Amino acid sequence: MDFGALLLTLVTFAPLLGAAALLLVKPEQKNALRWVALITALVTFGISLGLLAIFNPADAIRIDLPWLSVAGWNVHYHLALDGLSILLVLLTTLLTPLAILSTWTSVEDRVRQFMAFFLMLETGMLGVFLAQDLFLFYIFWEFTLVPMYFLIGIWGGERRIYAAVKFFLYTMAGSVLMLVALLWLGTQYNTFSLPELIAQRANIPPQAQTWLFLAFALAFAIKVPMWPLHTWLPDAHVEAPTAGSVILAGVLLKMGTYGFLRFNLTLFPQASWEFSPWMALLAIIGILYGALVSYAQTDAKKLVAYSSVSHLGFVMLGLFALNQQGIQGALLQMINHGLSTGALFLMVGMLYERRHTRALDAFGGLWKVIPVFGTLLLIVSLSSVGLPGLNGFIGEFTILLGAAGSDALGNAWNQIVTALGVSFIPMRSAGGLWFAGFAALGVIFAAAYLLQMYQKICLGALKAENQNLKDLSWREIITLLPLLVLIFWIGLYPKPFIDLIAPAINQMLGY
Repeated sequence: MDFGALLLTLVTFAPLLGAAALLLVKPEQKNALRWVALITALVTFGISLGLLAIFNPADAIRIDLPWLSVAGWNVHYHLALDGLSILLVLLTTLLTPLAILSTWTSVEDRVRQFMAFFLMLETGMLGVFLAQDLFLFYIFWEFTLVPMYFLIGIWGGERRIYAAVKFFLYTMAGSVLMLVALLWLGTQYNTFSLPELIAQRANIPPQAQTWLFLAFALAFAIKVPMWPLHTWLPDAHVEAPTAGSVILAGVLLKMGTYGFLRFNLTLFPQASWEFSPWMALLAIIGILYGALVSYAQTDAKKLVAYSSVSHLGFVMLGLFALNQQGIQGALLQMINHGLSTGALFLMVGMLYERRHTRALDAFGGLWKVIPVFGTLLLIVSLSSVGLPGLNGFIGEFTILLGAAGSDALGNAWNQIVTALGVSFIPMRSAGGLWFAGFAALGVIFAAAYLLQMYQKICLGALKAENQNLKDLSWREIITLLPLLVLIFWIGLYPKPFIDLIAPAINQMLGY
């Protein structure tokens, strides 16, 4: 086993070792439990930086060992870090210690169990992004359900049981068909290895590709979540503790978009081309629907939750543009959403700790009493809007560029126009521009609901009950600082991030 392979195993299972170490600490020693969890998460982040230091964008870091053999079915312990997963692994290992740090004063009940479930969840998420064996991927995919279910169900809000059960059932229901599909693939081609299946994808019959695409797509679309399979998300976000919401939005939702990228687009290219206009249409509906519903919210946390439906619609549009710009922008926007929306949930949680309410009408004029909070909330809100100079702009612009120049979307639009016999629609030869144009409305709507949220919280008259609020502590500033640095870094100089992912995307597309 070489050094890179060793680091892959360590980064995946180090959080589990930390969860086991929590058993050695007495339950009443709450600060010690917090420190064990935080140090474990920081060590895991350090290992991921070690992987980044030896990572070659043109090649993957890999470990592939025989693991299980039953009746001729061979399952391998096969993990790999490549350009499609490197940024998501780094995002996971970064957000986890920040989320743990945010719980320092907010989680007082069953601290050991909370930290153990959180670290277990990190192992599951990292396994999903690294697994290169379909069976191993499915184990990690389902494993993430358990800790998240308990994090919501035990430490959530008043309707936590309802939200936890709904989250579990939605995700589990979609995963059943994916299990059937991967078992079919393993039976037909005598392997669960993703690279081996990609090498044989030309042998998958077109009709089989269609059904396999739909089976995988249902599981991933629920996790994203795409409209109209999104209804579990607002409940889960609103009821989850702040740290749970940060990880749910920042990482767990990306498991769905990553699944489309890693499996649907690579294993079933013909079906992906055929379904691309329909997936893009659902993405645009999600962009506009999520934005309009966000505008109508009176609860800050629910507003941010619905905004994820809109922002991840952009990611899906970029993926199904099926070109270099679209997929590159989609992968970068996964990271941008994790940073910006993760920061928004952290700041809503900080506000809730001070006022014990998330109702927008309860605030107003906070800039006067907590100016550091007001300044940072403005930066993060503008990042989520997609202001040039901040990270959101780079991802959204690249996605729109990819959609506008997409052959898959353009051909589909022209076929629709021809079938309808409509001759007066302009730009018939540039159908992708129509998809990009409708999606661009989501940027305008995002500005409307996020700036309205900011206005209601920070501007206007100061209410008497808010006069004695304390500004952000050093712990809270340190929690937000890494996210703010990356928001500006990606916005002003995205080249290092694009260089990490571009070779893998080009290889996937056959360039």
